[in-house]
Amino acid sequence: MLLPDRNTVDRLLRHYRTQERSVLARPCDLSVRRRFEDTAYTLCVLMGERTAHEAVRAAERYVAHGRPASRQALEGLQGA
Repeated sequence: MLLPDRNTVDRLLRHYRTQERSVLARPCDLSVRRRFEDTAYTLCVLMGERTAHEAVRAAERYVAHGRPASRQALEGLQGA
């Protein structure tokens, strides 16, 4: 399995958070929202997740622990 560069994931995650604050500050600005959605999509592709929420969680785990947890492993933890 190929893993993304940790520095790239960290940079993209910080960029996502910055854009998230911009969208909250200017919710009617379509260009801000479009950039945020583009960043969210890139994060989804990079982390192999279907939603931005899942991608952000996977990116945070990856940056913190060095390897993204598989969805099956996470589901196993929830049942424990």
